Amino acid sequence: MHLGAAWYPEHWNEERWETDVRLMKEAGMTVCRIGEFAWSTMEPYEGGYHFEWLEKAVTLLNRYGLEVVLGTPTAAPPAWLTHRYRDTLAVDEHGRTAVHGNRCHTAANSQTYLKFCRKITGEMAKRFGKDARVIGWQIDNEYNRVDYSENSRRQFQHWLKDQYTSLDALNSHWSTAYWSQTYSNWDEIPLPVGAHNPGLMLAFKRFVTHTWREFQKVQIDEIRHHSLPSQWITHNFMGWFDAFDHYELTADLDFATWDWYVGTGHHDFTKTGAAHDLTRGFKRKNFWIMETQPGWVNWSGVNNTLNKGEASAMAWHAVAHGADAILYWQWRSAQGGQEQLHGSLIGADGNPRPFYEEVKVLGENFAKVSEVIANTEPKNEIAFLYSYDARWSINGQKHHKDFNSIDHLMRYYSPLAERNISVDILSPLANLSGYKIVVLPALVILPDVTVENLTRFVESGGTLVITVRTGMKDTHNSLFDTLQPGKLRELAGAEVEEYYALLDPAPVHFRGNEQSIEEKIIEGKSEMWAEALRPLSDSTQVLAHFGESNGWLDGKPAITLNPVGENGGKVLMIGAVLDSKAQSFLIERILREGGIEPIYTEGKTGVEVAKRVGKDGKTVTLVINHTREERSLDLKELAGQDLLSGKSLSGVISLLPYGVRVLI
Repeated sequence: MHLGAAWYPEHWNEERWETDVRLMKEAGMTVCRIGEFAWSTMEPYEGGYHFEWLEKAVTLLNRYGLEVVLGTPTAAPPAWLTHRYRDTLAVDEHGRTAVHGNRCHTAANSQTYLKFCRKITGEMAKRFGKDARVIGWQIDNEYNRVDYSENSRRQFQHWLKDQYTSLDALNSHWSTAYWSQTYSNWDEIPLPVGAHNPGLMLAFKRFVTHTWREFQKVQIDEIRHHSLPSQWITHNFMGWFDAFDHYELTADLDFATWDWYVGTGHHDFTKTGAAHDLTRGFKRKNFWIMETQPGWVNWSGVNNTLNKGEASAMAWHAVAHGADAILYWQWRSAQGGQEQLHGSLIGADGNPRPFYEEVKVLGENFAKVSEVIANTEPKNEIAFLYSYDARWSINGQKHHKDFNSIDHLMRYYSPLAERNISVDILSPLANLSGYKIVVLPALVILPDVTVENLTRFVESGGTLVITVRTGMKDTHNSLFDTLQPGKLRELAGAEVEEYYALLDPAPVHFRGNEQSIEEKIIEGKSEMWAEALRPLSDSTQVLAHFGESNGWLDGKPAITLNPVGENGGKVLMIGAVLDSKAQSFLIERILREGGIEPIYTEGKTGVEVAKRVGKDGKTVTLVINHTREERSLDLKELAGQDLLSGKSLSGVISLLPYGVRVLI
């Protein structure tokens, strides 16, 4: 396990460097990221490469026992480059060319820019690729820009030709006869600005993904050619950011990292855990937090600081979800630049800020558990299938202004987190063996391979949960010629008779049974969206009905359950977006059907209980109080040694505000 920070030695006189590195060491840091914004220092004029200063920084860090992550500087090119080669600058959707002075202002598919990116990365790799003090590489920084230049349009048209082969196929899949959109030549196809043909909009998102993957691969190839096999390559993603398909981009990386910032407000572990699980799911491997805030940020509406102790609890929370490193951004406040007021461990005056002491304690505690936690990871029995295609499709046609794909996913995630039940968030193409429950949160685009995977999963005894909007469209963003959930209808034993965006909530009546609450009827409501279900099989059970609503929904099935095969497989189809109380009741039913029993429900009071498991079966349990108040927990079978205090713990224990126990 690593603790570290992003450091920018190019900002400071070399006489100061050793003081900074010594303070890192005293804080218990073991790794440092450098270089990712230093292109103008590495190459102050075209072809003039200067890495001596970087070599000195690596040497100094190594002398104090810190390993190095090198960032390629391609998110911030030097002024001579963008001034001399104007085609490297990105163009926005309104035709405006970016100007120098920010970051990420270049066009990722500019051949000129790719040439310079290849050169600087190659020169860095020649210098440091065989240097064992460098443990890994970060490509660029927070990919985000979408280019709308004529060059991008031409490349998009060529990409479409490769994907569709013929215009007849493209026109057919996109239904371009609608509004006379039919294309007779590839160069007629525009870049989508604003609302456009759904097929075109989805294809452009995939093209953007392709563009960034090619941009990334240029640098990966240079590094791989010159580097030690032990040096890994990654990129720092941004959680739920959706400009491209992260599953595609991470395919070429060794593991994923992400930059975790709270912004305004405070950490809520029942929500932020999902972004950790998402990042872990990109590669189905542990991940790193490559950046997180040391107190506050500078870009939110109110840049409040985290409470004392809160960042420490956040760090342990990330570890609980599979993080193997926590790096703070940044080490020291720059005296100039756009992020002057961002939180840091060292102030512009060169002295440690109050937050430094919290990190120092965290470093001491990480050192106590690092060896034991190494080579362990979360092991979960529930998977959510998350699709960028589906999210893009819904974003383009919300049908209800408040329907948000991530909010919908969180309606299922957060109640599980409150029960301290962890999940994996995976691609719709993932292997599902080993899971008990799989949830499809608004998986509007449903590929055939996903249908095949889900069918095998259910027939093998798994419990599948199909939520609203699932199975409406094919992989070209075209509506199926069958009702929802498309090719899952037979498996589900039900279909969607009709869907409705709601002005007002629709009542939902649950009927209990002997396993739940003795025939008592539970009242709930469906918010913003409802789907009237129609059972297709005598075996399909109706678990809930809609009450009196818009006339069309009245009395219609809202939730169904279909048993499948001889292995105990089940499919629940959910036609409602339930209020929190009713959703909690539904989650309990889903867990019961899937054979998962909540043991530690203290998540509702802010206490998280999570496990990491090694290949040898070794289990490490983290108990984290995410509140400013003292909490208690009955350890039950978790009784064991606390690695932080060295004490053996059993029975009911107390947890200080933002307190942590690490048990074996």
